Amino acid sequence: MADIILYMAPGTCARVTTIALEELGLDFESRVVRFMKGEHKSPEYKQHNPKGKVPCLVYEGEALTENVAILSYLNHRHGGLLPAADDSLTHARQLADLCFCGTTLHPLVTRIRMPHFFGGEACASEVWQRGSQGMDEYFQLINDRLTHQTWWYGDEWSVVDAYLYWCFWRVEGANYDVSRYPAFVDHARRMSERPSVKRALAREQAAEETLKREGLLFTPPPSPVTR
Repeated sequence: MADIILYMAPGTCARVTTIALEELGLDFESRVVRFMKGEHKSPEYKQHNPKGKVPCLVYEGEALTENVAILSYLNHRHGGLLPAADDSLTHARQLADLCFCGTTLHPLVTRIRMPHFFGGEACASEVWQRGSQGMDEYFQLINDRLTHQTWWYGDEWSVVDAYLYWCFWRVEGANYDVSRYPAFVDHARRMSERPSVKRALAREQAAEETLKREGLLFTPPPSPVTR
């Protein structure tokens, strides 16, 4: 068995951990969790992640969940995912940046991408609108920060950029108007050109093809709002 196993599903925030592992050049196995088959709620999977979600990283036999924790751990073990933090305040600020992605942006992303899950068919449009209104402020914040620098931390790429990239991609595909944030658009383009991102997307594509063959590929309902 591989020393590093990532339980993932295509399109999910597991992409962030996939990019991190690829960026570090680690040898790891991707295992697709078949949500349409209920594998995420199975006793076998819940032995690794009782919360029944992805990603779940099994590293040398020990399971770790939640992107913020996984990314922090990988950076602690290998470095290279966050700028060097010489003091506890810098470390805390980096953790705050990861939490900004995971606990502020991510919940809004799901309301924009899958509003039907929160409001049903009748209220999906309102959920989308509220999620989008909430996201506007934060996308503007990100855009302003990226206007005069290449990455979130200036000239140095970090895994925060990978998390921002996933958030951007997820809402762009749900009719959220990203064109209002040109610096963020450019950031996403730069991210898409990184070799680690290309390798991560290739893994997702392979997972999608597997699920398609099995008739288990989840397709979110169309956005209730058109542009």
